[in-house]
Amino acid sequence: MKNIHAKFTTILQVRPDDIDMNKHVHSSRYLDYVLAARFDQMERCYKMPMQSFLDIGLSWYIKTSHIEFIRPLKINDHFSVTTNIESFYNKGVKIEFEINRKENNKICSKGFMDCSLIDINSGRSITIPDDIKKLYEI
Repeated sequence: MKNIHAKFTTILQVRPDDIDMNKHVHSSRYLDYVLAARFDQMERCYKMPMQSFLDIGLSWYIKTSHIEFIRPLKINDHFSVTTNIESFYNKGVKIEFEINRKENNKICSKGFMDCSLIDINSGRSITIPDDIKKLYEI
């Protein structure tokens, strides 16, 4: 059973260096867009930016990612990246995302990431502390 948490949206724009030889956004950039949105949302929506994790010796590691490409983004397109934590597990989270062209709100891609919380010093995954989990359970 899904345990969907709050959805948050970030607006971004395609840059010229995101474009590939097929005149649309290169597939590798979509994950960058999701990460840029998550960093924005960590600070703006969850009130615990990435720097706060780093300050206490923690970081996030993408264990698995899946992207379904539906429509291409093109140069200068404005688009939204909407994410939500679909579920927590002991040492990480599953984050769902959707990227929509802002002009017509048509979906361009969707997918998920499984991210593990790691201790920076050991490089090993750790159990998410209760105080952090509580911040992100909105």
